Amino acid sequence: MSVSNVTSCVACVFKRVLFSGQPLKFSRAISRASVRLSDTEESEETKAVPEKPPRIEVDAPTSKRYLDSKAYAEAYGDQPIWIHYRRNFKGQLAPRTRKTCIRAGVMSTGNPCPICRDEYLVIDHTNTKLLEQFVSPHTGEVFNPHQTGLCQKQHKKLLDEILKARHHGLIEDIVPFREYDYSEYLDSSTKKSFS
Repeated sequence: MSVSNVTSCVACVFKRVLFSGQPLKFSRAISRASVRLSDTEESEETKAVPEKPPRIEVDAPTSKRYLDSKAYAEAYGDQPIWIHYRRNFKGQLAPRTRKTCIRAGVMSTGNPCPICRDEYLVIDHTNTKLLEQFVSPHTGEVFNPHQTGLCQKQHKKLLDEILKARHHGLIEDIVPFREYDYSEYLDSSTKKSFS
């Protein structure tokens, strides 16, 4: 605290005593430590911690255009977006997938799931090119979240949107057709079944 600050404080105290007519009561003695503390509090308040920028809200048509762009092709190629994803964890067995990667509009983890890490990927029932990456071409079932690495929130949203797309007829509900050779099940001499 400089000398000019001390003299201005003393002048204020004397003015209060002289003009108010009431006795001056000190609750505690002013020391240099308290002055230093007040100076550090002011300097800490002026130091602002930089906040993470909020995520951009992208709509479904923009996401569809992104899936057809050169930037998407350079980033992911022809493979599904979850192929190269691997979550960091200790040990051999992967833990349960996390509940969500984004909290209050800000990325809350250092290794987000494949959908949360790219803000231009939006799960929507009209975005069939993205939804088909999470459906098995052989069985028509949705891949397991342990295999795709999606967080629970995005996986639940994915299941809802795939169901909605199937109801709207945008994605085929694949039921594999199996052909059987019934001659293997018939007795050749009697032409009757074995049962």
